[in-house]
Amino acid sequence: MDQHSKLTRRHLMRYGAGLVAAAGVAPLVQTSTAAASGKRIPIGLQLYSVRGDCQDDFAGTVAKVAAMGYKGVEFAGYYNWPAAKLRKLLDDNGLKCCGTHTGLPTLLGDAFAQTVEYNKTIGNKYLIVPGIPGNMRPDSKSAWVLFAKLMDELAEKAAEHGMQVGYHNHAHEFQGEDYIPWEVFASNSGKDVVLQVDIGHVVRAGADPAKHMKRYPGRLTTVHIKEFSKTNRNPLVGEGDVNWPAMFSICEGAGGTQWYIIEDESRTAPLEQVRKDLENLRRLLSDYHA
Repeated sequence: MDQHSKLTRRHLMRYGAGLVAAAGVAPLVQTSTAAASGKRIPIGLQLYSVRGDCQDDFAGTVAKVAAMGYKGVEFAGYYNWPAAKLRKLLDDNGLKCCGTHTGLPTLLGDAFAQTVEYNKTIGNKYLIVPGIPGNMRPDSKSAWVLFAKLMDELAEKAAEHGMQVGYHNHAHEFQGEDYIPWEVFASNSGKDVVLQVDIGHVVRAGADPAKHMKRYPGRLTTVHIKEFSKTNRNPLVGEGDVNWPAMFSICEGAGGTQWYIIEDESRTAPLEQVRKDLENLRRLLSDYHA
């Protein structure tokens, strides 16, 4: 990579200017088990799963998702809807916003205030970075440490508004010879940075999600429920290689998970796919809780 492809201290100085540490301290995420509280973790849908349908008919697709029984949606774009109109769409369909995948630049500098205001209006508390732009992408262990510290600063700033900042993994962040990027990031960022583990991506990388998830209690606030199969390109939840009972045990125990969020990257009949995913997940959870 050339010098513009690296996350360096110069990037932090440029983009992190004005990120003053919050005067207060964000509250610890609850880590009591769901079983002990009698509360079941609600299920949301990452709307990237049905992005084509959203592009064609956003309001109609959100209504169909609600009719399936999903309790919330996580956005990956707003399709040019103003915040107040989007909040009304959610309210009309009895849905909560369980997160937004918001690009890192929207959390930096002057853009931060606008991002917070939009998300306050739609009722969202979780600002999740889905990936790092190419010109800031870490390419060394030290660069991942710098990124972790930047996320710490953003988390402190978001806490002033009752929000949390987090990062969503991909398979490549669980692969490496000299270091595992995810572990460097997770171990060098603080407890207030959400670790939005995408379970399917971890399994795709050949790693054990349980091993990594257990290391960071209280930080699995929202978790992506994604299946992976070595033999099936488009597996439904519960029909692949993931050990789901082990995942539930961590999420509903020390993980402190507040939302299960289904994400399905199948491009074949996505609405039908996510409907079946929800049915399967409910059945798996019912068996787990029996």
